[in-house]
Amino acid sequence: MGRLVQNHSTNIEGLIKWLKKIAASEEIKTVTPASLSKTNGRGEKLDIKVTVKTKEGYKLLARKGKLVQEVFLVTRLTESEIKEIIEKTNPKSYRKRKGY
Repeated sequence: MGRLVQNHSTNIEGLIKWLKKIAASEEIKTVTPASLSKTNGRGEKLDIKVTVKTKEGYKLLARKGKLVQEVFLVTRLTESEIKEIIEKTNPKSYRKRKGY
């Protein structure tokens, strides 16, 4: 089980709750939400995508509305395994509602 590092007082609404579920995964050591910025998009739902592989793990981007926030994962998992964890822990996931 990993830990969630909270360095910033401002985060995208609902992100910390989702990151706590991701951090509960056995292979993830640390989840760190980082800089928050504005973008031109207007996505209604909170969404997390894997973007870049880092030395320690991966950089993710969380988006909701006009906000985007970087999230860093320290893990040895592969990109596809991380995507699977994100999908399973997604609070708005279709699979989760159906019980799969």
